[in-house]
Amino acid sequence: MDNIEEKACLCALNRIFGFSPKTGTALLSHIGSAAGIFRLTRKTIEELLGSSSRHSSLICRETVRKAEKELMDLEKSGVRFVGWNENGYPPLLRECADAPVGLYIKGCTPAEELWNPGHKIAIVGTRDLSPYGREWCERTVLALAASEAKPLIISGLALGTDICAHRMALGSGLPTIAVMATGPDTVYPHRHQRFAAELCRTPGCALITDYPPGTAPLAIHFLRRNRLIAGMSDATILIESKLKGGGMTTSRLAFSYDRDVYALPGRIDEPRSQGCNRLIREKIAEPLTSAEDILESLGLKQSRREKSTDIRERLLLHFNGKMSGNAIDIMEYILKTIQNERGITVEEVAGKSGIGYADAARWTGLLETEGLICIDLLQRCFPETKIFR
Repeated sequence: MDNIEEKACLCALNRIFGFSPKTGTALLSHIGSAAGIFRLTRKTIEELLGSSSRHSSLICRETVRKAEKELMDLEKSGVRFVGWNENGYPPLLRECADAPVGLYIKGCTPAEELWNPGHKIAIVGTRDLSPYGREWCERTVLALAASEAKPLIISGLALGTDICAHRMALGSGLPTIAVMATGPDTVYPHRHQRFAAELCRTPGCALITDYPPGTAPLAIHFLRRNRLIAGMSDATILIESKLKGGGMTTSRLAFSYDRDVYALPGRIDEPRSQGCNRLIREKIAEPLTSAEDILESLGLKQSRREKSTDIRERLLLHFNGKMSGNAIDIMEYILKTIQNERGITVEEVAGKSGIGYADAARWTGLLETEGLICIDLLQRCFPETKIFR
């Protein structure tokens, strides 16, 4: 760990200036270190912040002692605190005037390695995601997964667009970061706890928040959280949004940070598309007209890997979360076997997969029903172009 006193002082400053981050980082930049701020006399602090500042009285050793205890408790729960002037703080976020003094990070990857991917892309939108929005959210993530760069996907762990983007990223091998509007000890919504735990176990992924432990999921916290999503990212993609919503806030913030913004256009009479259409009309966002557009716009090269090897991603998209990971594994194996040995019989599939004839017949029957393979009268299996094109 870096200098213990400096980290404790940074943690204390983050609590003091949580809702006034500009003041906190300006003071930190002026003095040069967090520990140096807590060594200032009361008179000097009041001269810097103003005698009427509500923050002045909090800059004291008692606040640092509480921060030291907090850091020890965090370490036991696998949470790290990274200050504004430390390695591991998101470089892009540090450029923003309203960046927080520090972040709480939970995951198995060292903080400084989380930002290694060359591209960081935020995918945001409504909680009330339509089938159209879900399809294009998934297609967009799969297109990004097919690039050589393998970008980092950033979102907010909320229902709808956020969790769709996170799950597709994880399922297609992309790192993903969930920025929370609560303390690091609380996952909201509660139904995403299991996914959050899986994310924390996955290399390159993490839960991140600037709110200290014990922070509840209040509405204002979600609005302020959006600046982190926009600030950490090179580009923001808005999938669907009404005229007012968190996705609109994130997109406008990204534009104000001079970052690229993209929006999925939709029907003019569809409320969930009106926000996207507005941003496009105001020239804040570029229209997303195909999944490949984003690769070209961001200068991402598509992987040389043949599309036929992307079977797992295509199965995930086709079944849209309706199948377990084990079921996807079985179908992926069967499809690859049929692709490599066109005309293989169901009985031969059973022998090669070791799942037994009854199960092989059930799985190949499902794949035929879904239009992914065809089976002739002799029980020979052939791949349909739908899954391999």
